Order: sequence, then C-alpha cells, then structure tokens
Amino acid sequence: MKIAKFYLLMFSGLIIFLVTTAYFYKDASVKYRLGKVFSAAQDDNSKIIKFNHKIHIADAGIKCEDCHTASGKSTSLKDNLNPKKEVCATCHDVKDKKDCSLCHYDGVFAKLKPAKSELIFSHKYHIETEKKKCADCHQGIEAVKFAKESAAGMPSMESCVTCHDNKKAANDCEACHSNLTNLHPVTHRSPNFLNEHKINTTMESGKNNCMMCHSDNFCQACHSPSKFKGTNTKDNFYAPYYTKEGAVRTDRTALQKLTNAHDLNYKFTHGLDANQKSFECKTCHSEQTFCANCHQNGGELISGIAPTSHQIANFTTFGVNTGGGKHSELAKRDIDACSSCHNTEGRDPVCIRCHYDNDGVKGTNAKTHEYGFMKDEKGIWHNTQGAVCYTCHTDANAKPNGIAGVGFCGYCHGQKTR
Repeated sequence: MKIAKFYLLMFSGLIIFLVTTAYFYKDASVKYRLGKVFSAAQDDNSKIIKFNHKIHIADAGIKCEDCHTASGKSTSLKDNLNPKKEVCATCHDVKDKKDCSLCHYDGVFAKLKPAKSELIFSHKYHIETEKKKCADCHQGIEAVKFAKESAAGMPSMESCVTCHDNKKAANDCEACHSNLTNLHPVTHRSPNFLNEHKINTTMESGKNNCMMCHSDNFCQACHSPSKFKGTNTKDNFYAPYYTKEGAVRTDRTALQKLTNAHDLNYKFTHGLDANQKSFECKTCHSEQTFCANCHQNGGELISGIAPTSHQIANFTTFGVNTGGGKHSELAKRDIDACSSCHNTEGRDPVCIRCHYDNDGVKGTNAKTHEYGFMKDEKGIWHNTQGAVCYTCHTDANAKPNGIAGVGFCGYCHGQKTR
C-alpha cells in the first residue's frame, strides 16, 4: 500500500512539473518573439519594413526631400528623419489592409528608429546655407534598396574633409564629434594595424588621409627615439621593429639597416619569402621603388620583375647541346633557389617553353635529366597516368603500358626508328 502511494505521489509531481514547464516555456517563447520585433526596430530598419530606394528615386523620380520632409529643418542627428506614415499616404493607400504586406513584414508594425550618432551635424545649415544637395553626401543610394547597402551612403571622413579643411570649415575633432573616446577609423581597428600602418600612409597609397587627424609630431613619437640622430628622411628613417616571436614592439636603432633586420645572406634567399609572403614585405618595402633597384622590368614573372642574374649575357642559351647557359649551371647547383620563383615540377610556363617533350624523341628538346635518369627504377609512370612525368612528356605514347621503344617509352626501352 505504501509503495502504491509513493508511485502515485511521484506520478502527480511529474505531471505538475511538465505542465508548469510547458506554461513558462510558452510564455518565454512569446516574450522572445516580441523581443525580436521590438529590438529589430532599434537595430536595423530593414528588418521591419520593405523598401527600395532605387524604385523610388531612379524609377519613380521621387526626390529625397519628398519623403524625408523633416531633413531641411533638422539641426541635430538625434532627430528622426525617417518618413512618417502620412508621407507614405500621399502615394500609398495606407487604409487598405490588403496592401499592408507591400511594405510591412507579417506581424511586424514597429516604428522606424533613426540611426544612433554622436556627430554634431545640422542638415538645415548644409542645405540652406551651403546649398548642398542630398546626393553630395549620400552617394549611391539611388542604386540600392537600403542606405546601408551603399558603400558611400553615409558620408565618410574623406567626404567631410573636402570642406572641413580648416580653411572653408573647421576640422577640429570637437567641431563634429561629441564623443572622442575610442574615436578611430575603420582601418585602425585591424589587429595588426600597428605593424602594417605604412600601407595606409601617404607614401604608399598616394592619399593624405593621415593628415586629417595626425601631424608630423605624432609620428615622431615612434619614429624618433632619443638615441637616434637621423632626420627621418626617406634615406635616413628610423622604423620600430615588431618581433613576431614575442609579439612585442621594440625600438632598436640597429634594426634600421636591412642587414640587421634580415640575416646577412638574406639577399640570396629573400625570393622564398617574396614568393610566399609578399604581403609582409610590403609592410616596409615598395615594389615600385625598393625592389626596382635590383629587379628590372620585363622579367618572366607575373609581377614583371626578374633577378639581376637573369640579365647577364648567355643566361639562357637555346638549342640542343648548347648546355642551356648560365641558368642551367645555377639550377644544377641550387634548384631550391629557382623554386622560390618558378615551379620546378614542370608546370612553370617559362620553363616549359624549352623543357617540354611533346614528341618523345631523344635529342630534340632541352636536356632536363642526366643520362640514365631513374633507368633502373620502377617508377610511377608505369602504373598511373597522373604521374608528374606526363606533365612534360606528352607524346601520344606517353602512358602506362605504352609501346616499348616508341616515344617516351623509347627513352629506356630502346628507341625505334620512325
């Protein structure tokens, strides 16, 4: 009897637990869905309204101020300049409930919220006094649905500085920014910006973006240590060094010279890094100026440069029994050096112009292998058509189980007279 009561109480408790859990889960689910609707209005208007600027501006010929009626009198970015319902009603029948889905998502009727901004800005001043048009600052909106989809939809710093140059208009940070805390351009937010910031400087990009916020004195904090007596000119410039091993930026004057930043033999091995990690080289060196001191245009590489050794007379000689020239000697001595720029597995377009066997006849192509090369080896060319050998040996008989003595197979199995 006691056991029956125990099971009855346990079963009743289980029922109460399941019912209570289901109730609260349903309640939480409803709150979650409502939360999504209201938070969407604050985060992204594209989540609560269907709209297309292109259709309204480019196709229908409607002007920006026809919808954003409050913009012409607005003196603060805290104002809500989004079109109101009565403005939409001038073209749309907002009373017809059957057409609600034309603009509204199912069940979503939240108000549009303005984008949060800490800028000090007056649309009224720019429109009435400066005679600016909407498209002067908000560029490309006529080609997209939502303003956020246009790269220049919201004015960039570069756009503002065309007028705010401290001559026509003030360019002090406080003139436009109400909060200077953590005020950094997007480019400055990358994890490795400090080590790569030279790419964005005037010297490398041809732009003067840095001078919008920084003066020369700002740069001197890192590029003019107390022990260094240089003038920070192009030929006498101090650069801090970033150690990859310890991830610590150090100021060591000895690293000013290339021979100290790299090992003394780096001139002969830098091609390996340049071929695989050229982006790191560009953080300090310019291909157009620095590399051109040794590399001349007209080379065979995709980048259009070639080492000075490639410029000497008879570097490459053509014809059977010519020996191949200096490049053949260098390749035999250190093929790894060649591989820093060329694919030495037979796929480099520069190499296969000569080192290419399309007929399988000995003595008619540049010699690549020494006499008897792998003659006593079984070799994968006997078993698989995917062997690397067939990258260069492409005569019709170059295949597993080919006819002995013909073409490629004749190299080892005796050449037949054709």
